[in-house]
Amino acid sequence: MAVSNTGKLSNSQIAAAQNNTATGSGTSIANNFDQFLTLLTTQLKNQNPLDPLDTNQFTQQLVQFAGVEQQLKQNETLTALLGVSKATTGASAIGFVGQTVTADGAATQLKEGKAEWKLNASKGGTGTVTIKDASGKVVFSGTKTLTAGDQTYSWDGKTSTGSTAPEGEYTITIDGRDVSGAAITVKTEITGKVDGIDFSTTVPTLLIGAIKVPLDRVKSVKATS
Repeated sequence: MAVSNTGKLSNSQIAAAQNNTATGSGTSIANNFDQFLTLLTTQLKNQNPLDPLDTNQFTQQLVQFAGVEQQLKQNETLTALLGVSKATTGASAIGFVGQTVTADGAATQLKEGKAEWKLNASKGGTGTVTIKDASGKVVFSGTKTLTAGDQTYSWDGKTSTGSTAPEGEYTITIDGRDVSGAAITVKTEITGKVDGIDFSTTVPTLLIGAIKVPLDRVKSVKATS
């Protein structure tokens, strides 16, 4: 009587289950894990007694099977740790409400006739200042003498046409040049009182009026006087 023989598990089938643990979702990983187990069990049940699975190959498959299981458990652990980390970060972010923070950024508020940015220039020179409103429209252009290191730039809300800009969000860009015309690196920071927290993003976002500041951009915090 002829004995049927199902195909042995290929290395590519086993590798597929392992690779998906690194690139797939939790559901996909579990599905591939179950599929791998089903294939291995079916192979053992239906192997040809006259041509049984090689012991070394079977041992190798068991080792790889254990590896898939371990990676699945590691992914579950990492997911749990990320959840704890996000909750902890969120709880810490609440403590920023009511405090004054300084953060990397170019967008700040024009409020009560004043908007201010902290600047840091790599060396001295001249900066061409451009200020845009929330829609991206240029409302002011001017120049500023830059010195090496920290300094500030204040804008009184007057547009290039002499009108008064409404309160709201404004973004600054500075094209710095030295005496030879070479570019100068100018970094910008903003300062403001935190009014609330947005938890809908991956990293909690501080709200300074309408300005959104990711928590990882905060440079310093101090009590609001």
